[in-house]
Amino acid sequence: MATATTTPKTRKGATPGRPEWQLKLYVAGSTARSMAALENLKRLCETHLAGRYSIEVIDLLVNPKLAAGDQILAVPTLVRKFPEPLRKIIGDLSNEERVLVGLDVKPAG
Repeated sequence: MATATTTPKTRKGATPGRPEWQLKLYVAGSTARSMAALENLKRLCETHLAGRYSIEVIDLLVNPKLAAGDQILAVPTLVRKFPEPLRKIIGDLSNEERVLVGLDVKPAG
């Protein structure tokens, strides 16, 4: 799995060219756990942050030195870069409630 970025359009009122939510997902290859984390993250983002996020997937098998920048000790790890403060969630992101609390996403509504 190479480094990839997914950037849906930002919603009206957001800073042009900069999504409101900038997320990095650190993985180690195309393992079942890594793929599950990416699919779970995409689903959560489309449900709760539609049009307001970007996801950068970083494969540490391809770029192991990138782990140091965000102090990654386990994979998969999700890092919320923006909005600040920085937050990290380790695991396959299958527990939606835990991920939403960890990212501090306010429920739609």
